[in-house]
Amino acid sequence: MKFKLIIAFIEDTKTDKIMQAARDAGATGATIVSDARGEGLEPQHTFFGLNLETHRDMLMFIVEERLGRTILEKISDVAGFKETPGSGIAFQMNIEDAVGLETQIQAIEECMKEKGEC
Repeated sequence: MKFKLIIAFIEDTKTDKIMQAARDAGATGATIVSDARGEGLEPQHTFFGLNLETHRDMLMFIVEERLGRTILEKISDVAGFKETPGSGIAFQMNIEDAVGLETQIQAIEECMKEKGEC
């Protein structure tokens, strides 16, 4: 079985909705890193030396390869990447090898037996 790593930097207020959308699309879990920071085309504005940026979370999903694009699009839709510039970013990368995924692999295999795909 082949996997993709999806990394999403999103507004922290949308984490729960994005997690649910990713699960609905087939993700079996994620690692969430709170208070991630980033900067896009325009530098962040400050007010008396304080950054006015929104708080971000970084979500990392390891997903079965065929689910990668679908989950990525769900994240984009829920986060509003297309409608709101600066609302976040998500991307996927190939995973060459991983350990510790036995439970997720078992859940994906059972789902594939029941539905034909997950």
